[in-house]
Amino acid sequence: MYNFFVMHVSISAEHLFSLFGIPVSNTMLTALVASFLLVIFSYFATRRMKKIPSGMQNFFEWGIEQLFQLVENVMDDRKLAFRFFPLIATFFFFILVSNWMGLLPGFGSIGFYEHGALVPYFRSATADLNTTLAFAMISVIIIQIAGIAALGFRHYGKKFFNFSSPINFFVGLLELISEFAKIISFSFRLFGAVLAGEILLTVITGLVPYVLPLPFMGLELFIGAVQALVFVLLTMVFLKIAMAAQEH
Repeated sequence: MYNFFVMHVSISAEHLFSLFGIPVSNTMLTALVASFLLVIFSYFATRRMKKIPSGMQNFFEWGIEQLFQLVENVMDDRKLAFRFFPLIATFFFFILVSNWMGLLPGFGSIGFYEHGALVPYFRSATADLNTTLAFAMISVIIIQIAGIAALGFRHYGKKFFNFSSPINFFVGLLELISEFAKIISFSFRLFGAVLAGEILLTVITGLVPYVLPLPFMGLELFIGAVQALVFVLLTMVFLKIAMAAQEH
């Protein structure tokens, strides 16, 4: 008799229950938990602020300072860094926590069986294309708003709709297509990396549990941080490009 390891992989988030007619998936539940953890951590890190920080406040301020320096270096403008830092920090910390939460014990392994397949109660929020697509759309919309605010609607619009010559019209059309392509690039890059990591860990854990998955978990910690960093870096670069004066 042979024993086979059978793995069920669902690309879409699994439905758990409905709340006031709104379907709630396991990734939505995880997103709420991630938001709650960030709020709790921020509260305890800032509830007793001191001029000379120590403990959790020191760690919190160090992380914020390092991220702000990164934003300032990429944007090359301290004023712009202050303007967009709340957006960048929200993206980074939420994506980072969501990515790393998928490595916690019980994620993807504790749940209930439905039609012979395990439906986990918790699953990384960024392993849901809906979540990454929402991030991508917010990022691209903010980029367009920033470009219009910096250059004016008419001047920024000429980047996409330029009828001065057939070549400029074709270039503008390509620019317009590239803006929509950013949404696909943003969302699928993050979604694919997180989903692939979940599948890899599930396979390794099912075949050789306990010791062998540890190096892969360390790799996923690194990849989770890199993916969060890549998302915010691309957002900052596109913001800077959108606000730069265009030559026509």
